[in-house]
Amino acid sequence: MIERKRSAALFDEAKTLFPGGVNSPVRAFRSVHGPPLFIKRGEGPYIIDEDDRRYIDFCASWGPLILGHDHPHIREAIIQTVRKGTSFGTPTRLGNEIGALIQSHHPHVEQLRFVSSGTEAVMSAVRLARGYTGRSKILKFEGCYHGHVDSLLVKAGSGLATFGVSTSAGIPTSFARETLVAPLADLAEVSRIFAEHGTDIAAVIIEPIPANNGLLLQHRSYLQALRAITKEHGTLLIFDEVITGFRTAFAGATALYGVVPDLFTFGKVIGGGMPVGAFAGSREIMKSVSPEGPVYQAGTLSANPVAMAAGKAALEQLLAPNFYPDLNRKAARFCEKIASHASHAGLPMHIQRVGSIFWLAFGSSRIARADQIDGENMKYFKALHGLLLDKGVYLGPSGYEVGFISGAHEESVLEEAASIICAALDQVFA
Repeated sequence: MIERKRSAALFDEAKTLFPGGVNSPVRAFRSVHGPPLFIKRGEGPYIIDEDDRRYIDFCASWGPLILGHDHPHIREAIIQTVRKGTSFGTPTRLGNEIGALIQSHHPHVEQLRFVSSGTEAVMSAVRLARGYTGRSKILKFEGCYHGHVDSLLVKAGSGLATFGVSTSAGIPTSFARETLVAPLADLAEVSRIFAEHGTDIAAVIIEPIPANNGLLLQHRSYLQALRAITKEHGTLLIFDEVITGFRTAFAGATALYGVVPDLFTFGKVIGGGMPVGAFAGSREIMKSVSPEGPVYQAGTLSANPVAMAAGKAALEQLLAPNFYPDLNRKAARFCEKIASHASHAGLPMHIQRVGSIFWLAFGSSRIARADQIDGENMKYFKALHGLLLDKGVYLGPSGYEVGFISGAHEESVLEEAASIICAALDQVFA
């Protein structure tokens, strides 16, 4: 393993400053080898660490950088805005402009409210659903992550599905018990839960493309069934598209599956690399948000002008003709090369992909539920991750995380990366 001397020294210093040396847990590299990389700059499809080593980046800051690092259009928009000020705590023209851009090109967003993170967007959407329906319980799915919101940082307890059990210290049991948890891809269990609790369920929240615990692709019919049962019971359906919004298509999973929820949550791509989130839906529901309605939500840096400028600049690029078809074709070719190599070599792994999102899944069967992931197989990812770092390819430091391809990943870069990954897989399974 190639030494990361400067990153190691910085990590030693960071551990005296931050819990675990990081400001978000997965960054600590606990699931892989060595100290975490400290990155000093990004260029297109590459990141460069403090030891001056360059990597082809498939983490993309965990998804926001659909145009790659340091995109000139986004950079210039940020610079021009910063020259006028960084924050005012007032409405700005930029907020109107990006809001109108989204509203005019996302057919199911009638109104939205900007916040500062995906977690904040989910928290606000759940509060809105409870305020709008007058109900208290939320149904979520094991394997879907919705940020570190108290009532959603839960998983199923004993049995197939049950009241939520907190997965973090500091969350009262009473909070977790307002959350019902079901396995993905199990309509019978959803029906059972609604039969017992339907009049109390304010919202069903799901990642329509679950991409936080592997890439657990669901069938269109499953999402259609969730839409039908929520309508039947007067329950709101929330699509958490913090990852997939504006990533698989401008209208995200709704464009892909043709299923329209009552509320959306957005983040990542919508901010062009700056901290941004949003929740959105119909005017009928969104008018319940303060100051028009009784559901309170506020934020000092909500719709921050620098973030609005970055997000608007990014979204404008995504509206270019053939942006998504071209990006998705590149991703398909990249993944097919790796999948074909693994198949021909008889390696026990495959790739699950949707659009420009991919996941290296160890095992031969399609995985659609969290309980189908064999944790023992993560040893293969740990070995693979270290080999790839030595060869200049960066994946997120967890086998449960997905990878992202950006518009900056040219065919030649993807060809190089695929060859490196194939050779590393051969070594892992030798």
